[in-house]
Amino acid sequence: MEEVRRALGADGDGLSAAEAAERLREHGPNELEGKRKRTILGIFLGQFKDLMILVLLAAAVVAGAVGDLSDATIILAIVLINAVIGVVQEYRAEKALEALQRMAAPHAHVRRDGRLQDIAAREVVPGDTVVLEAGQVVPADLRFTAVHGLRMQEAALTGESMDTAKHPDELEGDDLPLGDRVNMGYKGTVVVKGRGEGVVVATGMRTEMGRIASLLDQGTGATPLQKRMAAFGKVVALAVLVICAALFGLGWWRGGDVMTLLLTSISLAVAAIPEALPALMSVSLALSARRMVKQQALVRRLAAVETLGSVTVICTDKTGTLTRNRMQVEHLVVLDEARRPLLLQALALSNDVKAGPDGEAIGQGTEVALYEHAREQGVLKAEAAKELPRVAELPFDAVRKCMSTIHRRPV
Repeated sequence: MEEVRRALGADGDGLSAAEAAERLREHGPNELEGKRKRTILGIFLGQFKDLMILVLLAAAVVAGAVGDLSDATIILAIVLINAVIGVVQEYRAEKALEALQRMAAPHAHVRRDGRLQDIAAREVVPGDTVVLEAGQVVPADLRFTAVHGLRMQEAALTGESMDTAKHPDELEGDDLPLGDRVNMGYKGTVVVKGRGEGVVVATGMRTEMGRIASLLDQGTGATPLQKRMAAFGKVVALAVLVICAALFGLGWWRGGDVMTLLLTSISLAVAAIPEALPALMSVSLALSARRMVKQQALVRRLAAVETLGSVTVICTDKTGTLTRNRMQVEHLVVLDEARRPLLLQALALSNDVKAGPDGEAIGQGTEVALYEHAREQGVLKAEAAKELPRVAELPFDAVRKCMSTIHRRPV
C-alpha cells in the first residue's frame, strides 16, 4: 500500500488544493467520454450512405432532368419514407452511452488539505483519498487503505450477483480477474454496507468503466444484410449502366435520334431499378423491431434485426443482462394471519437498507427484497422506526445465519 501511495504522491492528509488542481489539468476531468452525440440531421443524412439509395437518387435526378417528373417524384418519395423509418428507429436507440454515464457518482467525499470535503465527482484526480459509506457510488477506481465491514455491489463489471466483501490487504498474483481484486473499488459500483477509504488510482476513461465506454465508441461493421444489399446494388447499377449504354450505342449506330435514344435509355434504367426494395426492407425490419420492443428489447440499428433472426445460439452473461440482479419477495406464508402486521414490521426494521437520492433502496440483496415487500404492503421503514426506534442489534454472522435488532416499544 505504501508503494501505491508513493507512486501517486498521496498521504494520510490527502492532496493539497494546489496539487489537486494541477493533477486535474494533467489528467482531465473524471468523466466518461463518448463520441459526439449524433443529431437528428446527422442520423437522417446517414440513411443515404447505402449504394442502392444512391443509385435511386441518381435515377431520380436524371429522370427529373429529362422532364419525367412523375418517376422522379415517386422515387424521391420512396427514398424519403425509407430514411424517415430509419431515423425514427435509430433516434430511439441513441442513448446507450448516456445511460452508462448516468451510473457515475455526481459527488464524492475526499480528504484534501487534512479535512473531508464534498466535491463534484468529475474533479476527483489520481492520488485523492476517497471516503465511502453505504449507499454511495464509487467515483473512480481506487485501492482501499481501510475498510469497516465494507461490501460492494459490482455486478455491472463482474456479473456476480452477490455482494463482494472488501479488505485493504495486499493480494498475491499479478493479473487477477476483476471479481478477485477484493482490495480495489471501481467507478460506478455501489457500497451496500459498511465504510471504506481508498486512494484513487485511475479516473475517467482509464477506469474499468471507461474501458467499457470505449468499447461502445468502437465502430461497428456492416451486417450480413447490408453486405448483401451493397453487393446487389453494385450488380444492379453495373447491369443497368451496361445495358443502357449498349442500347444507346446500338441506336446511335443505326442513326436514331439522340434525344429519343437518351430518353429511352433513362426510362429503361428507371424501370430496371427496384426502387421499392429499400422501403420494403425498412418497413419489414421496423415491424420486426417493434415486435422486439414489446419484449423489452431495443434494436439500435434496423439492419441488425435480420442478423439476430439468423442466430441459433447466444452466449451471454446472465446477471444484469437477462435478469435485473435483484431479488424479490413473491409471497409470504404466515401460519397466523393475525401476526402478519408484526412480520411486515420486522421486514421493514430488521435491516440496514438506506434510501438513495432517487428513493431507490440500497443495501444487501436479501435485505432490499424484504424491505421492498414491506413497503409495497404499506409498512414504511421511516415511519416504523419512529414508532419503534432501534436500541441494539446483532449483525449477521456465519453461525447464527440471521440478523437481529431490538426496538423500544412506546409505553
